[in-house]
Amino acid sequence: MLWSTKWNPAEQHCYVTGGSSGLGLELSKVLASRGAHVSIVARDEKKLASAIQEIEKCRRDSKQIIQSFSHSLLTAAESKAALDDVVATHHGSAPDVVFLCAGKSKPRFFLEYTPEELSEGMDDAYWAQVWTAHAATRLMVEQDRRGKIVFVSSTLGLMTVPGYASYVPAKHALRGLADMLRTELILYGIDVHIFFPPTMLTPGYETENKTKPKITLKIEEGDSPLTAEQAAEILFKGVSNNQFQITGNFITELFRASSREASPRRIWFLDGFLGFLAYVSVPIWARSVDKLMYEHRKDHLQFLLDQGVLKSA
Repeated sequence: MLWSTKWNPAEQHCYVTGGSSGLGLELSKVLASRGAHVSIVARDEKKLASAIQEIEKCRRDSKQIIQSFSHSLLTAAESKAALDDVVATHHGSAPDVVFLCAGKSKPRFFLEYTPEELSEGMDDAYWAQVWTAHAATRLMVEQDRRGKIVFVSSTLGLMTVPGYASYVPAKHALRGLADMLRTELILYGIDVHIFFPPTMLTPGYETENKTKPKITLKIEEGDSPLTAEQAAEILFKGVSNNQFQITGNFITELFRASSREASPRRIWFLDGFLGFLAYVSVPIWARSVDKLMYEHRKDHLQFLLDQGVLKSA
């Protein structure tokens, strides 16, 4: 890994889901500034139109193809239709790289969710990426294109925080899928990467905070959020350096080192040191969270009664 050739996006077709805002938009701007052909997909046509104007300003030359497509990605059929529309403008050729930035979360307590909301959480944070990855991988293999599939998980894909019952399982599932595909897709010469960003200051983050439990906000008080621009640069650098697991800050790096399982090491002695540091520090952090939850129990039960979630406690 230390001596591998850096990836250069110039003249490559990069397909970015969730490209109308947040991380997807900022990443698309980075890719355009480095000479890539960029196709973004999202649902909101107005946001797409605005995003394309921003991305166009970053293009390196007039030959780049920069375009947007309005599609939902929540089902296999919709994701396949989106990919078909995109590749039709590139003579049917599969994208060189697929960046899976689409997704959202709706934080609340487990008991507050309806069954439908729990299912939607997996659709938004897991299947919206997996269906596109599946369709794109099939096309790459059919055309013998040695491309890249880039998943976007979260720091919460390496650990847990109360209040994200519909989101954390999806992000952990993405991590497991990426671990498996990294090995399996060696068969076809396709590289797999996964990004674990911490909290990002995006429109989606502002929406999340509207339903986020108070105790979750309390636990997250010490966070140092990244801007979407910062996260995009970190992601691009990680993919350029051919890193499999890409982290957004030191805290996430600790959790990565403590739960790397059979994933490739970066620098073995550094991972060993980080693993030891995590072995000492992560249990301390976990106990502090447990303490907060015990202290919050009375207020939480009253909240559930007030909301009508529980009839008695």
